[in-house]
Amino acid sequence: MEEQNNNGQLQIELKEEVAQGAYANLAVITHSSSEFILDFIRVMPGMPKAGVQSRVILTPEHAVRLLHALQDNVRKYESVFGPIRIPENNNKKDTYIPPLDGFKGEA
Repeated sequence: MEEQNNNGQLQIELKEEVAQGAYANLAVITHSSSEFILDFIRVMPGMPKAGVQSRVILTPEHAVRLLHALQDNVRKYESVFGPIRIPENNNKKDTYIPPLDGFKGEA
């Protein structure tokens, strides 16, 4: 259970092994009526399999909070560093999936 200090603020502990982070270059998002599941995957060239590096399970309410937080942070990032460019996906407006040229494995 989380501890709260005298001011009612939540104290968050970041363990060293978690602080190192996990690199992922692909995310797969699935959902049910009660949860969103985010799988963060590392795809490597020449490797026949791609491993899930981390899985995060969220309630729908927390998924919306994450969406808003990401939107706010992207806006702040772009105000400092300029627009983030994403290549066109064959002129479609759907989700962009980067080309996996040089990546070998099963689809």
